Amino acid sequence: MSLPSIKVARPGPQAGHVYLVGAGPGDPELLTLRGARLVQGADVVVYDNLVSPAIVGLAPESAERIYVGKKAADHTLPQDEINRLLVRLAGEGKRVVRLKGGDPFIFGRGGEEMEVLVEAGVTVEVVPGVTAAAGIAAYAGIPLTHRDHAQSVVFTTGFLKDGALDLDWPMLARPGQTLVIYMGISRLAEICDQLVAHGLSATTPAGVVERGTTAAQRVVTADLATLAERVKGAGIRPPALTVVGGVVGLYPRLAWFAAEADEAAHPPHAGCTVVHGPAR
Repeated sequence: MSLPSIKVARPGPQAGHVYLVGAGPGDPELLTLRGARLVQGADVVVYDNLVSPAIVGLAPESAERIYVGKKAADHTLPQDEINRLLVRLAGEGKRVVRLKGGDPFIFGRGGEEMEVLVEAGVTVEVVPGVTAAAGIAAYAGIPLTHRDHAQSVVFTTGFLKDGALDLDWPMLARPGQTLVIYMGISRLAEICDQLVAHGLSATTPAGVVERGTTAAQRVVTADLATLAERVKGAGIRPPALTVVGGVVGLYPRLAWFAAEADEAAHPPHAGCTVVHGPAR
């Protein structure tokens, strides 16, 4: 990747330093210029499951690459060990780039890692990334805000630390907003039921985007009453993002990141929209 020359008033990569870099939601071209420059100057790249191989590939041949990806019930390294690894590598005087899918501070555990690093006396820089909610919704053609449908946006998680789904349901079920749920596929039926129980209409538009912004992107849209069943029928699996609200109703008209799907090979389920991408 050839990067343009842009003068900025910040130092280059420093030894004994950790950079928490948001790698974006999947499409490697959504990586920021700052992130790309730091990867190209890294001594060590510590990366997650959702980081594109093309981004990891920007690191110099001499750089050590350490995979610490997490999937549901399958962690290469527990978070405490990742924290200790980052402290150790920085203590060895290395330029460490910690690559995280999306943005480090939005359901990326960047805050937890930074707390440990700062306590250990390690210098840290945070490089924001395109968070999954913004990037994936954009590639799916679902605007997160719209004057006719949503005046606010709420991000929440469907997977809490203790496993309980103890969320502020009355707040999440307010009308006139868009709700974006990270990591909620395994509890989707319960989430939809709770939103309806706390005030949202069962006919509220909702959708799930699997592997958003990548060539494997698939979108399923329905309503809260039928979304979980149709997502299951379509075989949607993590990583996937759920969007709830009137803006999802705009998807059929605004979807732009879609390939010419082979309907014979991938027939949509009745009443369900499934689009494969990309085409550009």
